[in-house]
Amino acid sequence: MALAATDVVPRLSTGSTGTRGNTSASTPAASLGKYVSTTAWSASVFDIITAAENAASTTDYRCIFVVNISASDTAGAVKVWLGQVAGGASVVIALDPRAASAVDSTTAQAAVTTSETVAPSGVTGWAAPTTADTGLLVGTLGPGQCRALWIKRTAANTSAMTGDGFSLTFRSEAV
Repeated sequence: MALAATDVVPRLSTGSTGTRGNTSASTPAASLGKYVSTTAWSASVFDIITAAENAASTTDYRCIFVVNISASDTAGAVKVWLGQVAGGASVVIALDPRAASAVDSTTAQAAVTTSETVAPSGVTGWAAPTTADTGLLVGTLGPGQCRALWIKRTAANTSAMTGDGFSLTFRSEAV
């Protein structure tokens, strides 16, 4: 069997109160690291920026996981990059320093933060890659493995904007 494009998927994280492995669900607001969730990630991982948050150029963080859901195929050279709406909030991404792990690992799979406005400890290398060539290299994910990715959104103190947002693109190769 060959690795399918749909075998590499994004999932939310459980946050500080979540339990280990893939048995815990999450909401986007609680997606603050620790363990991978069974809940799929969607483009609405962040809430709407309020006028006060915009004026203060508030920074918010979310942790999602890149998961290989294939039961038998390895995803090699997994990369991720951004698409952003111009003129709105800025978005950058960084890989969690922890290595890939099994989705049911009993050890925390990512840094964890207690608030969406507190930076996760140990996460560095924030970037805004916009192509596959410049994308962050998640690495190899064996069957049933995952790796954490952090998203940092900073309000730009601009005029109100309809349709502000970003997208993530994932690419992998069969090994």
